[in-house]
Amino acid sequence: MSTFKAPKGTYDLIPPDSAKYLAVREAFAAPLRNSGYGYIETPGFENVELFARGVGESTDIVTKEMYAFETKGGDKLALRPEGTASVLRAALEANLHKAGNLPVKLWYSGSYYRYERPQKGRYRHFSQVGAEAIGAEDPALDAELIILADQAYRSLGLQNFRILLNSLGDKECRPVYRAALQDFLRGLDLDEDTRRRIDINPLRVLDDKRESVQKQLAGVPLLRDYLCDACKAYHEEVRELITTAGVAFEDDPKLVRGLDYYTRTTFEFVHDGLGSQSAVGGGGRYDGLSEMIGGPALPSVGWALGVDRTVLALEAEGIELELPATTSVFAVPLGEEARRVLFTKVTELRKNGIAADFSYGGKGLKGAMKNANRSGARYTIVAGERDLAEGVVQLKDMESGEQVPVGVNEIVAELESRLG
Repeated sequence: MSTFKAPKGTYDLIPPDSAKYLAVREAFAAPLRNSGYGYIETPGFENVELFARGVGESTDIVTKEMYAFETKGGDKLALRPEGTASVLRAALEANLHKAGNLPVKLWYSGSYYRYERPQKGRYRHFSQVGAEAIGAEDPALDAELIILADQAYRSLGLQNFRILLNSLGDKECRPVYRAALQDFLRGLDLDEDTRRRIDINPLRVLDDKRESVQKQLAGVPLLRDYLCDACKAYHEEVRELITTAGVAFEDDPKLVRGLDYYTRTTFEFVHDGLGSQSAVGGGGRYDGLSEMIGGPALPSVGWALGVDRTVLALEAEGIELELPATTSVFAVPLGEEARRVLFTKVTELRKNGIAADFSYGGKGLKGAMKNANRSGARYTIVAGERDLAEGVVQLKDMESGEQVPVGVNEIVAELESRLG
């Protein structure tokens, strides 16, 4: 046993399970690459003020969950708790919005960090794939991102997920709703922390998952009844575009997201097989975030999809992904000359795009064949001194058990033909 263990609330990705995570990330990325989104990667930590301003000082993420620290040089940094603020900061710093091709469409993949009470589906270190469309106010962009996420989930075979949709209004209509909501909430029996939220960001109270709070929210004013004409028209077009694309969704007038920067369109992807941690992804429009972090007005929209929870959703539905074999050919040399010859052939197979592995450590035939079985290889090449003297190797089909001699110089072409 090692002296050290992974920190509480984190996990290690280890083969063969790690292959599922890679497959999920690829499924999320594929429709984005096919729709004009370019890859971006940002640091794992940022100036703490970036998240305080962008995510919101009243959010649980900033007040309770952020890993913040001060460097030896006095800089105040935080491990990134989410991706949007970092991506927008990077886009502004690189002046991508000035290249004349708006929206700037970006996607990313990485690890994020929040100090939370660990439970199944909620970790202190978690993995997301995200997408952002920066610099355009267009209902078609909102619809595009929702459709692409739906496409990604369905490409994995998931069926039991739902899309929840709402509009949070904008700077014109939300203040009127905010005042009405505050009046309603002040009449409820709430704890001091929740009452403080009423003054800072009352919409966050709607997102409170505690049953004691939710029971009191019966009859709460709903934002949809306060939307201005522009927001109503915008939201209706988003709904129509999604519907025309054949993507089913549910209107959820109480849906808010846990970050302060959202405006207008907001959405969440939930899976009914995950219990309390049912959200597998979500996002929305954030038209004012650029200005919050010191940039120009850049209306934008995006989402983040949870890799960890999507893997759990696949398990809940009993879906086994069709993963490519890590090894197609396994080479078993018997003797020093065979080691040199087969190692050269394995290298050649790899150069030709065939996944090949080798029996290292000088094992005997029995031990090496056990390794070949464990590798999952479809074919095994075995060669000893007598085989090489005859200019052949033995090619064994691990499914049928059939074994045939093949010329040393023909083995690569033979395997290319058999493996297609």
